[in-house]
Amino acid sequence: MVKGLANGQTLKEMFKAGTVWLEKCAPDIDAINVFPVPDGDTGTNMLLTMRSALEEANRDSNDSAPSVAKAMAHGALMGARGNSGVILSQFWRGLAKGLGHDSFNGGDFARALGEATQAAYQGIINPVEGTILTVLKDAAKAAEKTAKSDPDNLTFVLESAVEAARDSVARTPDLLSVLRDAGVVDAGGQGLYVLLNGALHFLKGKADKIQYWKPSIVASESALTPKTIPASAKIETPYGYCTSFVLEGQNINLKKIRKELAKKGQSLVATGNGSLVRIHIHSFEPGEILNYATNLGKLHEIRVDNMDDQYIEFLKMQKEKLPITDMTIVTVASGEGFLNIFKSLGNAIIVPGGQTMNPSVRQLFQAVESAPSGNVILLPNNKNIILSAFQVVPLTKKNLKIIPTRTIPQGIAATLAFSYDLNLEENARFMEQATTQVKTIEITRAVRKTWLKGLKIRKGKPIAILDDKDIIASGDEMPDVILEALEKSGTEGTKVITIYYGAEVKATEAESIAERIRNKYKSEVEVVEGGQPHYDYIISLE
Repeated sequence: MVKGLANGQTLKEMFKAGTVWLEKCAPDIDAINVFPVPDGDTGTNMLLTMRSALEEANRDSNDSAPSVAKAMAHGALMGARGNSGVILSQFWRGLAKGLGHDSFNGGDFARALGEATQAAYQGIINPVEGTILTVLKDAAKAAEKTAKSDPDNLTFVLESAVEAARDSVARTPDLLSVLRDAGVVDAGGQGLYVLLNGALHFLKGKADKIQYWKPSIVASESALTPKTIPASAKIETPYGYCTSFVLEGQNINLKKIRKELAKKGQSLVATGNGSLVRIHIHSFEPGEILNYATNLGKLHEIRVDNMDDQYIEFLKMQKEKLPITDMTIVTVASGEGFLNIFKSLGNAIIVPGGQTMNPSVRQLFQAVESAPSGNVILLPNNKNIILSAFQVVPLTKKNLKIIPTRTIPQGIAATLAFSYDLNLEENARFMEQATTQVKTIEITRAVRKTWLKGLKIRKGKPIAILDDKDIIASGDEMPDVILEALEKSGTEGTKVITIYYGAEVKATEAESIAERIRNKYKSEVEVVEGGQPHYDYIISLE
């Protein structure tokens, strides 16, 4: 138990332990999604943000608390992904401001939590209660109250903050009706509680046990609880190490290899036979992959590439192909079809990302900096990337405009409205206006059963989401759900309906649905390959 003063090294170790627990819980936190969609990523975004914070702290040899906290704040900002990651970076900015001396005690940490709360609220344009913000505020208040009676005892102060955070997470459905209706607690608040709880276990001398324990998830007091929600099978890691090799051996069990490696990384490709297998996988720990494989046979053609380096090369390659102009668009997209669409539209740098693959602030900043012009327009094309995009504005010296596009069709409409005859301000105005002329319907399959606004949703069945805000249709058959969604979204005045079909949908299936729409509506219906993951169809109404 820590009583007295702690330094920057202690701070680093506290949150290193917290990050270990956050990693263990990330799939469960991802699964706490208001919408029963397969792209919950709050836990993953918070985990990747904390990893970036710790990497920056490890590069700083100064053990003073302000130095470590400032390093972690910078690392968290540059590595922030999604709304939860950006709020977590604001937490660190405030914490760094509050820790002004080389060492700190419980009272200092309580005041720093107060600064963190203030920074987090100020970083959001319209803060909403019943979220991670409320959990942080309640934790800080409890810490401040405890510090008044025992300011030297850091462990005691953090323990009170953790207990308050846990209770606050359980109450989030009482403050936010959308959580109550879905029967879940706030995912970001859950992540903060896990992070602080892991830090507390370090202070209690239980850091070694954190490797083997898994923290409990706070349950909602509503009828449905996170216990009824299946955790995500894996954590998406859009960046890390791309590892590939050929495995040579005898009686290789390809099915077993796929099952084991699927637990250790993503984007797994394993092909071959009983004696020769070629493997490709993305992971943050390539050594673990190679160690596993060496126990099965000999390895050949080993290659490990840092995907962050690959990303820089990807930006460089795009820059070389762009014409020299005074204005560049930076846009976020995923799916081979959508990448090709934005390439065909002209002067754009594409950042790979979207659902479950929110690019970090650093990656958006690097894309803006790679633009061959001083005027840049950034299109996030996803509601969970908008906040990250705005963090880039104070980081760059370029003239940067953010068009807060929430969906890919809005991004396409904005890009089509761009004109070289207009200046930056005029383009930004016309492009943002163009996004208001587009409605977006996204079709995916529910990952759990639930009721939302009177709609009965069955696990594995199609659901339709309008403008990334409301589920407007659900059912057993994909074509019926799409037609119901079109009817409820209001097609009056719609001239063009564009159907972008996903990576797992055949073109013939999309054409069949398009034909049914043509028979019902007078609008022009186009079918385009989007190639997007997770969503079978993204439909644009213009």
